[in-house]
Amino acid sequence: MTDAFLALVPLYGGWILMAVTFLSCLALPVPSSFMMLAGGAFAASGDLNLLTATLSAFAGAVVGDQTGYLIGNKGGTPLVSRLQRRPKTADTVQRASRLLEQRGGIAVFLTRWLLSPLGPYVNLIGGAMGLGWQRFTFGSVSGEALWVSIYTGLGFVFAGQIAEVAQIASDLAGLLAAATVTIMLGTFLFRHRHDHSTKNTAKGTTYSQPESKPNKQ
Repeated sequence: MTDAFLALVPLYGGWILMAVTFLSCLALPVPSSFMMLAGGAFAASGDLNLLTATLSAFAGAVVGDQTGYLIGNKGGTPLVSRLQRRPKTADTVQRASRLLEQRGGIAVFLTRWLLSPLGPYVNLIGGAMGLGWQRFTFGSVSGEALWVSIYTGLGFVFAGQIAEVAQIASDLAGLLAAATVTIMLGTFLFRHRHDHSTKNTAKGTTYSQPESKPNKQ
């Protein structure tokens, strides 16, 4: 599939990059990151304009995010419930839900580029749970701008080593994602433990009444 998409880049340029990033934001299995690397590489060789490649990929990603958010907003919780019952998506949907509940707009930003496998589901869940459109859009636009810039830029700079760069980027993204999840989980557990300790301390605190002294006759 990747080779077929690559063959379309010189023919359709920015349009194919726009289509791929759009579809990736709807959880369809397309090689969006690799395609952006290729777009940058084609720009370096003069077969494609770098600005065109970057803006096309960015536009497709933002429109894809908005489409996912709208689908979630219209489908509501029944749609999310159906995804949670599917074995292939249940775990991802649960992780996306927890992240969105804990971080809100920051979760949208992080799942555009760092925790990207959760991104399409955050779009749907954000719409379903009523996350404010402005918060969602700000996280989407800023995160997609970073994602697209990183990959098209890497493709442009390392045009001759696309396969190697794609592997390194994939490994690095995996390590960063794992570190981020670990830090967030640790923060959550620390806060939960702190709150639990505070409640126990409050329950264990007693106030003794002063002893009444007998009146002297």
